[in-house]
Amino acid sequence: MNVSETLTGQSRVVIEHVSPELDGGLYPIKAVPGDVIAVEADIFADGHDYLTAVLLFKHIDDANWTETAMAPIINDRWGASFVVEKQGKYLYTLESWVDHPGSWQHEVHLKVADGQRITSELLAGAQYLDGMLVRAGGATEQKKGGKGKGTKAKSEPISESTDAKAIREMAALFRDESRYNEAVSVAESDQFTFYASRYPERQHVTRYGHELGVEVDRARAGFSNWYCLFPRSASRVEGKHGTFKDVEALLPRISGMGFDVLYLPPIHPIGTAHRKGKNNSVICQPGEPGVPYGIGSPEGGHDAIHPELGTVEEFKHLIAIAANYGMEVAMDLAIQCSPDHPWAKEHPEWFKKRPDGSIQYAENPPKKYQDIYPVYFETDDWQNLWEELKRVLLVWASWGVRIVRVDNPHTKPFGFWEWIIAEVKKEFPDMLFLAEAFTRPKVMQELGKRGFAQSYTYYTWRNTKYELEQYMMELTQTEMKYYYRPNFWPTTHDINPYSLQSGHEPQFLIRYFLAATLVSNYGIYGPSFELMEHIPFPNKEEYLNSEKYEIRLWDWDRTNKLTYLISLVNRIRRENVALQVTNNIQFCPVNDDAIMAYLKVKDANRLLIVVNTDAYNRRAGVVQVPIGLLGIGPEQYYQVHDLLTGAYYNWQGEHNYVELDPYSLPMHLFRIEV
Repeated sequence: MNVSETLTGQSRVVIEHVSPELDGGLYPIKAVPGDVIAVEADIFADGHDYLTAVLLFKHIDDANWTETAMAPIINDRWGASFVVEKQGKYLYTLESWVDHPGSWQHEVHLKVADGQRITSELLAGAQYLDGMLVRAGGATEQKKGGKGKGTKAKSEPISESTDAKAIREMAALFRDESRYNEAVSVAESDQFTFYASRYPERQHVTRYGHELGVEVDRARAGFSNWYCLFPRSASRVEGKHGTFKDVEALLPRISGMGFDVLYLPPIHPIGTAHRKGKNNSVICQPGEPGVPYGIGSPEGGHDAIHPELGTVEEFKHLIAIAANYGMEVAMDLAIQCSPDHPWAKEHPEWFKKRPDGSIQYAENPPKKYQDIYPVYFETDDWQNLWEELKRVLLVWASWGVRIVRVDNPHTKPFGFWEWIIAEVKKEFPDMLFLAEAFTRPKVMQELGKRGFAQSYTYYTWRNTKYELEQYMMELTQTEMKYYYRPNFWPTTHDINPYSLQSGHEPQFLIRYFLAATLVSNYGIYGPSFELMEHIPFPNKEEYLNSEKYEIRLWDWDRTNKLTYLISLVNRIRRENVALQVTNNIQFCPVNDDAIMAYLKVKDANRLLIVVNTDAYNRRAGVVQVPIGLLGIGPEQYYQVHDLLTGAYYNWQGEHNYVELDPYSLPMHLFRIEV
């Protein structure tokens, strides 16, 4: 084989270790409109020649690439950035080449400094300028002098731009020995550098081997406040099954607290076969409503509405009214079925069979879920199964749903999620998916890579200052920051964590506040969390009398310190852009092992958040504020405004005293105002 068939031997530049790049470019990174994508790479060549490197980027719908120059950082590391301005997919890649004019100018500097005469070098520089002239539109064209016999073609310069004229004059200067000193001065000048940069000599360009992707979701993917409620518990009448109309009546209260996503567990018909009773009892008493996750009955499956909640039209009306309050309704995709689900009869091949021919119900030993059939994704009929699930999501989208919380996605194939998310977003590009996966780290991370816009986390079980700081560093300072959008929940309708089972009010305040200020997406399990419900099922991280198994009557008019804090913090989140980003966190040293302090800055908005993670004891310490990063001098006084209490404090220098009593208010949310 000829060497030229396999190598471009004249290309000398190496581009490697590009960041961000996920798994060799296999998956896109995540962003929302307005995000700055900072790209770095190791770029180098043999020898000592100068290099030019550019970052190329475009929206997938654009025909042409936009180019921005990269700059050296240190040790052959180069960087540049671009802004993603709209929703959709962006591509980016890199190009680099040897900068011969730049290398020439550097050599000129060295020789002139050494006292050498550079007549020959100026002629070489003139040749570089000839190339710049062509690229600046300064070429000549042949104009005929007349039509008669013997008329010769005449070469005349065409009308030139200002740049072309200047470059032509510079080239002539370099060739004029009588103006040697002037030519040397121009050869070393910024003028030559400017034109060499504007009209670069791109020869033997090395292009990076991958076009990398950025998946730009709409803004709510990056900033949202979730509120979960069971619509059947929305009634204000004891023993009455709630409806969508009852939920509508709660919207002013929920939106008034500052929530913008209303998440509803499954709203489909519930099966009766092996229906579970109160507290997960295998014996269901007459009139007990069953578990919403036991989806499906003769009335329909995943594309149907539980008749006691209302009709499809009433659900659409709820979505429309929620939109009037600036809220969206999120549905829960639980890919599992009651034995009464239509699929169990129409598609028995979609379920795993026991040796005796019966369908295997769900188990998580020692737990048994006799009321649920898990869908069998290894079925030979997997393609029809996938298409049916896609159809269900498109039906939901036709109702107006644009956010889907997925129950236990880690128990379904990664390839399925990558496919179905992409397929749904082809028709509804503003659809967002939240992964409710509490499982092994690599599995959770893979789901994030495969397309989930947001992801549940281990926050529920991270309690100490050390645990929280280490976990946040993992989320925001490793490769995870590019693809894993954390959504923090202090509790869920499935999880009553041991840390809150005492019902201690300061602990609820702390856990809520941390979730709402550490990250930009968070959620609460609605009335249960607001009212600090905490009684556990004995020896489990579950609730006693959980509304998963029964209809609950909540006191929707009750308020307390926690509900006040929630409303206040949600307003502060809306008004301060620094809280609308996750990866801008920087922890500040504090000489106390329970007091956390972290800085969040975006544009001119500068927040310092201080939290006492010890819910039982007053704590005091000295916070070290990175004033250098804030443009504050060591002797300069500056004001910190506590947005929670309205108090102002005058601070000076890096080290400042804080004291927090959990029984009063275990946190500060300071806005730094110089």
